[in-house]
Amino acid sequence: MYRLLELNPQLLDYAKDIDLRMSLYCDTKKRILTAGQTLEEFANAYNYYGFHHADGGWYYREWAPGAHRLYLEGEFNDWNPTSHPLKPVGDGNWELYLEGDDALWDGCRVKTVVDANLTRTEHLPLYCRRAVQNKDDHSFAAEVVDDRKLFPWTDAGFRGEDKLFIYEAHVGMAQEEGRIGTYREFADNTLHRIREAGYNTIQLMAIMEHPYYGSFGYQVSNFYAASSWFGKPEDLKYLVNKAHGMGIRVLLDLVHSHAVKNTSEGINMFDGTTWQFFHDGAKGEHPAWGTKCFDYAKTGVLHFLLSNLKFWMLEYHFDGFRFDGITSMLYHDHGLGTDFDDNSKYFSHNTHTDAITYLQLANELIRQVNPDAITIAEDMSGMPGMALPICDGGIGFDYRLGMGLPDMWIRVVKTPDLTWDIRKMWSDMCLRRPGENTIAYVESHDQALVGDKTMIFRLADAAMYTDMNKDCRNPTIDRAVALHKMIRLFTLAGGGEGYLNFMGNEFGHPEWIDFPREGNGWSFHYCRRQWSLQENGFLKYQWLSDFDRDMIAVTKEHGMYTQQMADLMLMKEPEKTCAFYRGTLLFVFNFHPRKSLNHVLIPVHKPGEYTVVLSSDEPKYGGFENVRMQTYSSKLFDGKHYVELYIPARTCFVLKEKIILPNEADSAAAENNTLFPQ
Repeated sequence: MYRLLELNPQLLDYAKDIDLRMSLYCDTKKRILTAGQTLEEFANAYNYYGFHHADGGWYYREWAPGAHRLYLEGEFNDWNPTSHPLKPVGDGNWELYLEGDDALWDGCRVKTVVDANLTRTEHLPLYCRRAVQNKDDHSFAAEVVDDRKLFPWTDAGFRGEDKLFIYEAHVGMAQEEGRIGTYREFADNTLHRIREAGYNTIQLMAIMEHPYYGSFGYQVSNFYAASSWFGKPEDLKYLVNKAHGMGIRVLLDLVHSHAVKNTSEGINMFDGTTWQFFHDGAKGEHPAWGTKCFDYAKTGVLHFLLSNLKFWMLEYHFDGFRFDGITSMLYHDHGLGTDFDDNSKYFSHNTHTDAITYLQLANELIRQVNPDAITIAEDMSGMPGMALPICDGGIGFDYRLGMGLPDMWIRVVKTPDLTWDIRKMWSDMCLRRPGENTIAYVESHDQALVGDKTMIFRLADAAMYTDMNKDCRNPTIDRAVALHKMIRLFTLAGGGEGYLNFMGNEFGHPEWIDFPREGNGWSFHYCRRQWSLQENGFLKYQWLSDFDRDMIAVTKEHGMYTQQMADLMLMKEPEKTCAFYRGTLLFVFNFHPRKSLNHVLIPVHKPGEYTVVLSSDEPKYGGFENVRMQTYSSKLFDGKHYVELYIPARTCFVLKEKIILPNEADSAAAENNTLFPQ
């Protein structure tokens, strides 16, 4: 029996569905691989297709099974559309050889001309590594990238920290000026901020080329091209290399769930058919996103997408991927309007088994290329086995995103403080598939977009514009600052086995994100990060930033994530107070807006000393210094050990345990046999 079923006995009725999952995975490998071939050897399409210098000249190859004729045009032939035809070489493949080292050159602009269905159209090469926009008419062309140019990597042997503290970031909006930032600016001006904040992993958005800047990178046109919005391919390599030098892992926010509809700059209709890459008809149209849906059953599609994963890992040294839009992939209805409240919803005619097989193959390939790589699944449905190894009946991801947590916090903060159900809040933190690791987060980029609200805006609203000076006291802002800290620590400590923050949210960035568009006069005012707010020393954003930095430092230093699930030690629902263990740390929270608690007895695992190592109530974080930064000795009462604490309203703090040896414990118990000395 697969371990997935052992961990989830409620799924035993669906054992045949798990067997089908695994048989489809094995059958697909047999179908696409030759005898003795590995997925890593299979995923080499980018080494064959596209532009490559060899034999004293240049080869250009394409896969276009539905095309009648193909030509290459560009600066090298004065944009003559038919002077350089490609010849068919079998199995839908086409090839052109241009003699001479200088027949093409790095930066030479080109397009592919395709004759199909009695129609001639222009496209960008499927495997182009750079696409650039013409400023005059906003059309795109491909630029040849000379694969003889080798980047001077210095990151040999890099391996990131084991536990993930992820900084989700967008290169273009990572600077304070009203414009699009560059890869090199991010590397030189933003990486040090991320390292100093304690994050050890970057999740880079919008790296795969996308024609519409405002899509946040989620409508990909050219899957092998590093986005030219931010610079050249060597600039992205500079960023990754520099991050590795700082000990920071870099993940690519990957979009293999769909593709932009565009035909001239995308892969849609490249060979004159929709079915080259996508499902035909309505099945190939995403009803909510207006994009095209891949047909994962086709060998050519698997070759294209799996090779794409290997390309980003080897060419740009990415350390893994966050797979976007997996729920949309997993179900024929894309999960739209489906309430996944029953296990039958995961195993039905609605389940897209070809997509599950692709995700299994992708995870296997990634580990073959780099055994230390990290994969994270963005799935809101809770598909069983998503973050379990394939051999256990799983899909093979290392982590799933805890997508229910931001929704939970939005529901909570919309209600009056005294109605907060802390028991329900805690149960939502613990609602995780057994044996599967989760990345916890309060808010990602989704909650920061215009039309939604960041957590700080939900808490503070308009008062942020007037009362964020450190010398200003406003009850609304005091509440917002206190809860912003508490919500983050509660989520980091209780919600998963890793943590994610979107760029700027760690210091409560006050503005939403609104990309330049016609409706805002193509303004960049809301598409940037105002780092000066936390760095000028006068505003309360610094308090939030410092607390975020220190809570990460404390949890990293004491290896909190070595314990998968926290141990709940105290739950006082009327008082909105709870305490729990994680590793050697004891976390204490009082969400009550007014009621401070005296002489609270919190059970502890062992006798010892418990030292406060972090408190949201410290003045340096905007607190009122009601929590003493001191050491508490455990007390023995009725055969159990406790620490006795004062827990002020709307505060949280962390204690580090120091276990007392047995002979010391006996003496301590004798000395502390009274709980409340007069």
